[in-house]
Amino acid sequence: MITVELLDLQNKKQVNEFVLFYFKLYEHVNQWVPPFITDVRAMLNKQKHPFFEHSVGDFFIARRNGEVVGRIAALENLPFNKTHNVKKAQFYFFDSINDQNVADALFNRAFEWAKRRGLNTIVGPKGLSVFDGYGIQIEGFEHRQMMTMMNYNHPYYVNLVEKAGFTKEVDFVSCYLTPEKFLLPEKAQLVADKVRERGKFKVINFETKSELKKWAKRIGEAYNKTFVNNWEYYPLTEKEIKYVLDNIMLVADPKLIKLITYEDAVVGFLFAFPDVSEALQRQNGKITPWGVIDIMREFKKTNWVSLNGAGVLPEYQGRGGNVLMYDEMAKTFRNSAQYAHGEMTQVAETAVQMRKDLISMGGSAYKNHRVYTRNI
Repeated sequence: MITVELLDLQNKKQVNEFVLFYFKLYEHVNQWVPPFITDVRAMLNKQKHPFFEHSVGDFFIARRNGEVVGRIAALENLPFNKTHNVKKAQFYFFDSINDQNVADALFNRAFEWAKRRGLNTIVGPKGLSVFDGYGIQIEGFEHRQMMTMMNYNHPYYVNLVEKAGFTKEVDFVSCYLTPEKFLLPEKAQLVADKVRERGKFKVINFETKSELKKWAKRIGEAYNKTFVNNWEYYPLTEKEIKYVLDNIMLVADPKLIKLITYEDAVVGFLFAFPDVSEALQRQNGKITPWGVIDIMREFKKTNWVSLNGAGVLPEYQGRGGNVLMYDEMAKTFRNSAQYAHGEMTQVAETAVQMRKDLISMGGSAYKNHRVYTRNI
């Protein structure tokens, strides 16, 4: 018999079962990159995680004969619904053994939760912050997950979700890049050079994290303005911006982060991160003094880089800001002798121009994550 119970967040045993089920389900999957256990626990802490300052959610665990066989979170992002004038719930942390009955039981509990809140649609997977990763992976299972900036799942998840009545909402495609092919087309390069010569647009570079931190608030403000037309957009609170930037700082190499200004106002940015997936796999969710050293060593020896977070305010894209950003992206990748491989991580298909631009610059789609939707 399958039962689905509301997680008691004050019960450490239940919380551990919820968190560690994921590790058990993927312990022998080479492409999977485990999150830090402390980070996942923090997401379940409604008193500390900034999502719960403005929104609501609950977590559920499925058992069969007492054994944990699945989990799910049901959430309502109130600012998102207000911004888009919708009544949507979202699900996250969906993990299940390969059993449709288990998946159906989990989703039915999420549907009930959403209906009680007067919501009429549920979408997901969609997490608590912009760096939680979107969607169920539907292509590219042979490739390793890019750190914890995206989700990885067993291929059978697709059937579980679609048989539960979900259909496609939006795809997030990740592109593979190499420095020798990732180049601006000749005409675009001329435009980028002219934009630099005019001098109104400038590129801000960083050498240290302390320099970067001084710009944190302005970066957050620019982020809130840049993605207003994106599918996933909602205005982040100051605490959410701080939460995201604090997490970014942990894996940031300041030399890989660029800001674009126009007459000294931040109008664009580029976030690139050394891929420390191998070290994260070795640490298997634990944070120890040796693990920190291992991750720091991986920063210097990895030959992969993730480009995850690039944008220019809409009003500056047609004035040269966009092409300057792409030129900086290519230069950042090309001028570093360390990186032989790159990934542009999770670009929404609704960002049509960016997808076209990446392909024209030599990028090739190699992973696809699908966000699903269902009326309830």
